[in-house]
Amino acid sequence: MKEFENNAYFWQKVDTLYSSGDFKLLNRKGSSHKNYPSLTYPCDYGFVETLSGESDTPMEVFKSGSGNRVDALVLCADIINKRFEVKALVGLNESEYEEVLHFLNCTDYQKSVLLKRGKTIPAWGETE
Repeated sequence: MKEFENNAYFWQKVDTLYSSGDFKLLNRKGSSHKNYPSLTYPCDYGFVETLSGESDTPMEVFKSGSGNRVDALVLCADIINKRFEVKALVGLNESEYEEVLHFLNCTDYQKSVLLKRGKTIPAWGETE
């Protein structure tokens, strides 16, 4: 089995989720984290509020520039909150990916991995 199987159709759905709501900024690049003041946000951070307002778990987003497509996702395992979290990365460059991963992995209570966007469509990705 490959380390990570990409599916272009998956990324289309991710883009639809992102573009179907409004980005709400919570923390600007360089601002301090409310619980960990020594940590500063490596880029703008917020969430996408759905137009219906019905989502109880909005999409968390790290954003740079005026990007309008999700280029990568970060999957976080958080043992304090006892849950997985997914964060979308929009408009970031390679060095900003590294900064976000450092930001999210700097404690022993949460560890994260990066899933970059792909263009392939594996056989299992097709519908019949």
